[in-house]
Amino acid sequence: MNTPEQNIPLTRRRMMQATAGGLGSLGMANHLAQNSSAGEFQPHFAPRAKRVIHLFMNGGPFQADLFDPKPALTKYAGQRPEGADLRTERPTGGLLPSPFKFVPRGESGVPVSELLPKLAEHIDDICVLRSMHSDNPNHGPALLMMNNGTILPTRPSMGAWFLYGLGTENENLPGYVVLCPGRPVRFSILWNSAFLPSAYQGTYINHSNLDPTRMLPNLRNAAIDRDTQRRQLDLLQQHNARYLEQRKTEQALEARMQAMETAYRMQFQASEAFDINREPKSIREEYGSGHYANGCLLARRLVERGVRFVQVYYGNGQPWDTHSKHNEKVGNLCRDIDQPTAALLGDLKRRGLLEDTLVVWGGEFGRTPTSENGSGRDHNHHGFTMWMAGGGIRGGMTYGETDEFGFRAMHNKVHVHDLHATILHQLGLDHERLTFRTAGRDYRLTDVHGEVIHDIIA
Repeated sequence: MNTPEQNIPLTRRRMMQATAGGLGSLGMANHLAQNSSAGEFQPHFAPRAKRVIHLFMNGGPFQADLFDPKPALTKYAGQRPEGADLRTERPTGGLLPSPFKFVPRGESGVPVSELLPKLAEHIDDICVLRSMHSDNPNHGPALLMMNNGTILPTRPSMGAWFLYGLGTENENLPGYVVLCPGRPVRFSILWNSAFLPSAYQGTYINHSNLDPTRMLPNLRNAAIDRDTQRRQLDLLQQHNARYLEQRKTEQALEARMQAMETAYRMQFQASEAFDINREPKSIREEYGSGHYANGCLLARRLVERGVRFVQVYYGNGQPWDTHSKHNEKVGNLCRDIDQPTAALLGDLKRRGLLEDTLVVWGGEFGRTPTSENGSGRDHNHHGFTMWMAGGGIRGGMTYGETDEFGFRAMHNKVHVHDLHATILHQLGLDHERLTFRTAGRDYRLTDVHGEVIHDIIA
């Protein structure tokens, strides 16, 4: 990078180029001011994916109900053979069979549970990761590990890292959107930017009410017209830019300047982007109704408009946390997610978006093959299932294996760090080079771990 000149005026355009382009320090602002054709910050290598949709099943689905059939659970039902005695968060009893049948689906013949008949139609586009494992069986630390790459609450979320490395494709919308019904205040650390500039934190959207003006409070300024707002903001940004020129490390002010600019622009595009009623009736019916279905449709609309990362949380709290009446609850949960998830994959593919949109599905961990309270299942971080589709990932395959009971990852094990390294790789980012220096050391999403899973890349 060339040495920047120190006295180049930071105009609104230069400020937006800098902060929309990733790695948004003032040094980068001056660099881009001299090289305006640079556009976005360039990835480390050619990306296969431009954007990510994370379908988050908070609470933890049981792998042997959905994508990892385990007939040995029936053979040893009620028993506790060797290999089924791993320590979990709560005491559990004998092995509890899954009553749901599996059928080979698609040209690939990957077995999928009868609980997901519509999603099974898309299995040839899906890579099932059967050997996931994490570090902690408690929700709090496991949620942080899956979303932030560590159990510490003071680290940036993966979406913040994506924006830090790549910036956003649409300066009129947030680059990182989190869709979660209700007001999950305690979840907010899962989409924070921590020591990265605050411009990279997730924008939380409560999509309980589908009116865009309710999802985005104060979206419109009823008192001042558009031109007057523009003049006021330009004046304010000019004063802030002069202040910033004298204080090169004021990242908080720089982030605030970008936030004000984005807020102004959102007035004129967000109301359209977040309004699913603009979709044809046939598309809305294809996705179905409910919070999760609406979240999936909103996710497609947002990535279509250049939002870099969208997370869709299934419910508020841990709805997949089935410590009792597991079979009854999982049936209802799967009926709720099957149609919308299948519709999202089909819609993305039909629009030519799936090839460069990476879809990731899963929870913070899995559940035990042993029983809790007779009819429930405890948390299981030793082995669980996730899946990925699109964005250069090979479809119609499974990767890795758990033991015969689905308790522990055994073959081709995939840690959460490996998952993050692979997502970054598909975005054209080397997880070992995407670092930020603070408190005397370099930090990264994968800490000092992580290996890209090259075998699942098309």
